[in-house]
Amino acid sequence: MMRRMIAPLLFGIVGVAILVSLGAWQVQRLAWKTAILEEIGTRLAADPVPVPPGPDPTRDAYRKVAVTGAIEPGEVDVYTSNPPQGVGYRVIVPLRLDDGRTILLDRGFVPIAEKDAPRHLGPIRVEGALVWPQETDYFTSAPDREKNIWFARDVPLMAEALGTIPVLLVTATSDDPAAPTPMPVTVNIPNDHLQYAITWFLLAVVWAGMTVYLLWRIKRRID
Repeated sequence: MMRRMIAPLLFGIVGVAILVSLGAWQVQRLAWKTAILEEIGTRLAADPVPVPPGPDPTRDAYRKVAVTGAIEPGEVDVYTSNPPQGVGYRVIVPLRLDDGRTILLDRGFVPIAEKDAPRHLGPIRVEGALVWPQETDYFTSAPDREKNIWFARDVPLMAEALGTIPVLLVTATSDDPAAPTPMPVTVNIPNDHLQYAITWFLLAVVWAGMTVYLLWRIKRRID
């Protein structure tokens, strides 16, 4: 009798072990992701600092900064929506800092009708956060350069188009009274690891229950 039960028992034990290990891995991922989100929250709540030398997408993402400089000619318009204002564009421009570096500045949102309206150039003071948004994928359309309509904030590509370093500052406040409407910094980092962990652990329970039931059926047939 025992020989006939060894194979399903081992199969059940191995299956439960794999599912439990996957659940434990998701718990570890949950702790890691939670720490990242807490660090981002700390950065966004901190007092603003100057743009650091050699800004790094990992070390400096969502870092609050305060800068003075001058907006230079050139603009990239990224198609987006801003409820309840509707659809329009994010206005991205080159900002030459007082230290000589030129970065990208996300000035905020304008409705479609204001896409080509004249905007302030020259000296400005801005507070906001540094971001490197991941908005492009296989399905993102290439920008229409002739009409200056972009479909995602692709930092390296925008930097190449406007002749800046690949650093994007999203405006929170500025001293430009006619500035576009600032858009909040969004943290698009999913944290679904708790649900995944629960799913794996529940599957382990189901697998264990099915194993016990199978062994019971085998024992009944033998008896």
